[in-house]
Amino acid sequence: MAHPLRGAVAVVGIGLTPFGELPGRSHLEIMGEAIHNALADAGLKKDQVDGMFGSNFADPLGAILYPEYFGLKNIKVMDSTNIGGSSFNNAMQEAAAALHLGLCDVALIAYGSNARTNTRRGGGPGFGRSFDAPYRPRQPINSYALAAARHMHQYGTTKEQLAQVAVSARQWAQKNPRAFMRDPLTVEDVLKARMVVDPFGVRDCCLVTDGGAAMVVVRADRAKDFPNAPVYMLGVGAATTHNDISQMPDLTVTAVAQAAPRAYAMAGITPKDVDVIEVYDAFTINTILFLEDFGFCKKGEGGPFVAAGNIAPGGKHPLNTNGGGLSCVHPGMYGMFIMVEAVEQLRGVAGDRQVPGAEIALCNGNGGYLSSQITLVFGTQATL
Repeated sequence: MAHPLRGAVAVVGIGLTPFGELPGRSHLEIMGEAIHNALADAGLKKDQVDGMFGSNFADPLGAILYPEYFGLKNIKVMDSTNIGGSSFNNAMQEAAAALHLGLCDVALIAYGSNARTNTRRGGGPGFGRSFDAPYRPRQPINSYALAAARHMHQYGTTKEQLAQVAVSARQWAQKNPRAFMRDPLTVEDVLKARMVVDPFGVRDCCLVTDGGAAMVVVRADRAKDFPNAPVYMLGVGAATTHNDISQMPDLTVTAVAQAAPRAYAMAGITPKDVDVIEVYDAFTINTILFLEDFGFCKKGEGGPFVAAGNIAPGGKHPLNTNGGGLSCVHPGMYGMFIMVEAVEQLRGVAGDRQVPGAEIALCNGNGGYLSSQITLVFGTQATL
């Protein structure tokens, strides 16, 4: 028997801002532009929105701030749960449930950030009580570097293989006019780049940019009433294994190993059915870990898998087709952008980076220090 949320809701509007440097603009102004673009894409006005979902480290009371700031007068459901960069992927699950239960009719999920040009920014965000804080780690990079070092020790993963993740992302970014970094990049360039935290050089680390993204979600029975082809949520799975990296049960196995099977089961698919993959590549090790935990290759084989060209343009498993957080955009929290890219791919409007015939997209949002994992499966009308 099919899960009641399979195909129950659809994305009918998406909006992006320019990426990179947006000087003189607050994160709310950037968020507002993304919302404006998403509503225009759906052919809706803001008084038709009655569900607001968004999150930002700067806005602890975002659920009540956003309706006020953006003039949303008819909100029935609001949520600003923050679980790190996967918050928006988690919001998709919450919005789907609220829509299915009739708690709201038009859900808006949005994010905006001036992480690059904000001259007031301090240190990185904290994630609650921390056992690791007394040791003054440089977060989040120390935590991800620890996972990378363990994977290298345990499975023989090399810096060259990590570098190939960054190179593949850059090759996709070169096909995307929006991408912040589009200059050619080689494995040698990555290996020679300034060391940040061993084993990561600067090109193993995500960008810091400004940018915003938003999407409009409705119930499936209304999905065809909008200007653009709807993209349906087929499955979702969530999991967490820790907050601090020191409490992660196995540094080489993420909670994707729990979340992805749940999403597959709801969607009724296997990895073989996936046409395009969008993951939260805050660091090069993320992509390798997630590919293994998704089931595209065995644990420990992620390095050779990416080195073989599988995820690059022309490969068998197109991944991070916008250029990812490594080359396209990463304004502090990246989870919104993987969903928007999935929708563009399934709409068939991704231009030079379009994956031909894409019908099913797999997304994974990551939050904290490999802490929260939200896996989503999106599909076209043909997959229902």
